[in-house]
Amino acid sequence: MSGESANMSRNLFKQALAACERQIGLWCSMTSAIGAEILAGAGFDWIVIDGEHAPNDIPLLVMQLQAMRGGTAEPVFRVPWNEPVIIKRALDAGARSLLVPFVQNAEEARKAVAAARYPPLGIRGVAVVPRANDYGRVRDYHRNAHLDTCILVQLESRNALKEIEAIAAVDGVDGMFIGPSDLAADFGHLGNPRHPEVQAAIKDAAQRIRAAGKAAGTLSGNLDDVEPLIAMGYNFTAAGSDVGLLARGAESVAARFHKN
Repeated sequence: MSGESANMSRNLFKQALAACERQIGLWCSMTSAIGAEILAGAGFDWIVIDGEHAPNDIPLLVMQLQAMRGGTAEPVFRVPWNEPVIIKRALDAGARSLLVPFVQNAEEARKAVAAARYPPLGIRGVAVVPRANDYGRVRDYHRNAHLDTCILVQLESRNALKEIEAIAAVDGVDGMFIGPSDLAADFGHLGNPRHPEVQAAIKDAAQRIRAAGKAAGTLSGNLDDVEPLIAMGYNFTAAGSDVGLLARGAESVAARFHKN
């Protein structure tokens, strides 16, 4: 009823990652609430709202989170950087699952986790009635928020791959995500994540992440690659993007009627 406190909804995506269950996702970069609403009900387990390589700011994030309510997918906001103020604002806006880019070592992973937790567990600033606790209606939100906050760290360099076991040991890291494009660039194969050297590193990373007891994630724009990635051990994998679906789908329709 109106005015009564509510219990916090559970983050089923976080729970699935803890069990290393298969979770299929999609990248969302079009900064559209209507697009996010359509995708949220399509049957995916998680959808990344990209704040690193797409023009998403906090107001746009809020509109997409609102649009995704009631869908099948857990919204995962990729913050633009591992920075406490950015993480705090995203969490207060209601994004409880975050993907943190370019984490290089255990210390940077601890920094991301601390930014997402209230004292004494971390350094997250305390707002009394943010959107995250339904404007003060969620019972014991500040005490329990970390239980359903999901932190995914993105590894995208050779140096980061060397630190997999140390990063996996950081309390509060729920999953480790391999960024294939940046990894390829760091290996000297810019634009070619299919290079054998990069593919070998991606396969090795999955095995080591899973051996360390963590969920392993990545993405591919090629749907034929998704099942092989899952077979490698990548239990949470993004299968393409909203931009890719729209661009390739539109091109396919146009080509059908312009064959000559």
